[in-house]
Amino acid sequence: MPVELNQKINLPVLNLPHFQPDLLQDEGKLWIFDSLRKKHLILTPEEWVRQHWVNFLINHHQYPRGLFSLEKGMKYNQMNKRTDLVVFDRQSNPFLLVECKAPNIKIDGKTLNQIMTYNTKLNCPNLILSNGLKHLFMEYSLEDQKFIQRASLPECPK
Repeated sequence: MPVELNQKINLPVLNLPHFQPDLLQDEGKLWIFDSLRKKHLILTPEEWVRQHWVNFLINHHQYPRGLFSLEKGMKYNQMNKRTDLVVFDRQSNPFLLVECKAPNIKIDGKTLNQIMTYNTKLNCPNLILSNGLKHLFMEYSLEDQKFIQRASLPECPK
């Protein structure tokens, strides 16, 4: 039977706004409530980062909940892959792809290659690669015909 946590848990402080997640402990494992899927998920370092991004996009940038898709499955070279977070525009086109890494994973060429690989199937014009501490924002430039780095998050999709 899950129990609510009363003791202090040491979780990494991220470079995203703080929020109070609903955490539970069951059979020695920590669980975090995913407000989009309406269920508790095992709290992994990557999930910690993803839930912060969900909170940030919805509560600080007014991205509508109904435009989110978490762990969207896709095939790439006959392999099953899953995106961490995709936000669609109001015409149901992929708008933003967020790839979340654990805080101890470097944002480097390997992780950049992963998000670019996923995006060959999705064609999102905006990408975010984040380990919760460091964030890389990218936007597709029609003029340059390539992704360029941005300074900040794109505005909520229209």
